[in-house]
Amino acid sequence: MSALRRPTTSVTAALAAAVLAVTTACSGAVAAPEAVPAATPGDARGVERTGPLAALASGTVGAAGIGDPAFPGDGNGGYDVRHYLLRLSFDPTTKRLAGSATIRATALHDLTSFNLDLRGLTVNRVTVDGAVAGFGRQGDELTVRPAGRISKGDRFEVLVDYSGLPEPIRDYVNLGTYGFVPTADGSFVTSEPNGAKTWFPSNDHPADKATYDFEITVPAGLTAIANGELVGEPKTVDGKTTFVWREKHPMASYLATMTTGRFEVRTGKTAKGVPIYTAVAPAFRNSLDSLYAETAKITDYWSTVFGPYPFSSTGGVIDDYSSGYALENQTKPIYGGFSPQSGIIAHELAHQWFGDSVSITRWKDLWLNEGFASYAEWLWAEHRGEATADTLFQRHYANPADPMWSYPPGEARATDLFNTSVYVRGAMTLHALRKQIGDAVFFQLLKKWTTEHRYGNATTEQFVALAEQLSGKKLASLFDAWLFQPRRPPAVA
Repeated sequence: MSALRRPTTSVTAALAAAVLAVTTACSGAVAAPEAVPAATPGDARGVERTGPLAALASGTVGAAGIGDPAFPGDGNGGYDVRHYLLRLSFDPTTKRLAGSATIRATALHDLTSFNLDLRGLTVNRVTVDGAVAGFGRQGDELTVRPAGRISKGDRFEVLVDYSGLPEPIRDYVNLGTYGFVPTADGSFVTSEPNGAKTWFPSNDHPADKATYDFEITVPAGLTAIANGELVGEPKTVDGKTTFVWREKHPMASYLATMTTGRFEVRTGKTAKGVPIYTAVAPAFRNSLDSLYAETAKITDYWSTVFGPYPFSSTGGVIDDYSSGYALENQTKPIYGGFSPQSGIIAHELAHQWFGDSVSITRWKDLWLNEGFASYAEWLWAEHRGEATADTLFQRHYANPADPMWSYPPGEARATDLFNTSVYVRGAMTLHALRKQIGDAVFFQLLKKWTTEHRYGNATTEQFVALAEQLSGKKLASLFDAWLFQPRRPPAVA
């Protein structure tokens, strides 16, 4: 995905294994943090909203949803989060999570109340700009009532103290369990599509990206892993160790993680100088060096294909929780209970460009994440001399009975979000486009797409418009056939 939600044996490999003979898989107290980093290039914070949140900028009550028809209860209206500071402790013995979330946001209209997404857990206190605020709970909504009206354009700070036993979301179609998953020695945290609310109050939708600071305390001897880079060395006091991580680039809430437990860690830099952090559970210690080497090599290669690596570090984590999937947590993809082969690492790292840096505006456009990362697997196989992208395309196309032909990937369904069509037919859309406009324009398009929408959000309509602009061709019929029609498109020459 964004997070990659599919079995550990990829659909590409399932069809190509006979020829390739390989299997690819998908996918103590510390000082207060520094001031929130300034907006990075491409980040729209600090300007008048004209993007995905603008439609909800009216009234005095923040809406209980961000306006995504596929997930009407996800996210919230009335404000734009700029930064999260999560100060949390977790004890794997008691499974208890406790701490606070400080949320710095900008009001998109006058507010007398607003909502945050939070599932379960007990809220002990809420303040807004230091003043005690009223609050109420209904379902997965935490409604906050500040002591005074917040005016449009005001920056404000919400502090939520909370605790409890996190419960992941279970039995989700074609995914299973996600969110905050307690494990024998810690936690496995993968939040796509809307599992961030299982462990911190948030505007839990990819349309509202923010920067993050994490201060995570665990029993001494355990490791806490989050997004971005470590700030200083971990500090141990009275048998507990606190790890401070900072992700200074905007990030969707479903990409945030606080994976904890016993890990063996290897750090360094890629050949191109990108810092790298890899960690594996003890059961996978024999995979640490290969995870490190493949992650470094693939990160550098994708920077030549997709444009400069968008973040300040790369990496990967293998935990011993058997999730059956991998997720592209920003800067640190996580692999749930298996040692990933090269193809799945290529998929998850491609997501750092497609899904993490350039994020979707609405979940219906998930093919912009998964189709692109799946096509990256084909490009990686092509680069390695295993099979061409065209060979893989033709093998999929040769099966007219494949159920994906009845599922148009350009309108991903909330009840079947991670359908094979979103991945494979999404990838096939890109290959059909490549054949139509030629390699030179196609690869120029990928780099321009990742540059123009770097750290932001985008839509299918924007991608189609850019493809037409660069190619000088009318491409509406091609995209309509491959993305929106419930049938197999005509053969591609």
